[in-house]
Amino acid sequence: MTSGRALSFEVAGAAVSALLVRPPDASALLVLGHGAGAGMRHVFMEEIAGLLADRGVATFRYQFPYMEAGRRYPNPQRILTATVRRAVAAAHEAAPDLPLFAGGKSMGGRMTSLAADAPLAGVRGIAFLGFPLHGIGKPPGIERSEHLHQVELPLLFVQGARDRLANLDFLRPVVERLGSRATLHVVEGGDHSFKVLKRSGRTHPEVMAEVADAVAGWIRAR
Repeated sequence: MTSGRALSFEVAGAAVSALLVRPPDASALLVLGHGAGAGMRHVFMEEIAGLLADRGVATFRYQFPYMEAGRRYPNPQRILTATVRRAVAAAHEAAPDLPLFAGGKSMGGRMTSLAADAPLAGVRGIAFLGFPLHGIGKPPGIERSEHLHQVELPLLFVQGARDRLANLDFLRPVVERLGSRATLHVVEGGDHSFKVLKRSGRTHPEVMAEVADAVAGWIRAR
């Protein structure tokens, strides 16, 4: 488990937990929201935070209120986006000297981009670790991406080629229409959680290192 500094901030009158992992050589800070079904201490969140720390990127993970309260279903969108804004502010307070980026796994990344309908103070770009373009079992579509045209920040999409929540035949044109500010990194063989089949010949550590390299490289380029 990746160690870090335990913090908290308030959203809608209640406190939510956060965790700052800052390596000694940190050159940037990524505010990282979790996916819909697992909190900030999920194994994926722990793993990516550790790998990014190895690459000089600090992370500020945080809980959405429903997860903090032990509930199963996400809060309304207005609460989720308010949480993102408060997390960004709390992260800047915790490490004001570091360039700031934001994003997250699946829902956490999408809510970050929705929160950017108003400027996210200090944020230089948004990284999506598996953008949920459409729901599981639903026909592929692009409705969830329509707001991205109003987000005036660099965008990174790290996406598994087998992701059932983002058919690449639909996602690639979305990224192309966003122009030069959008970057797509496809993890060959990866699903929505970047897991690969054994027959791919790739190991999970190799895949996660690729994900971390993509994020850290994109951040360095900003």
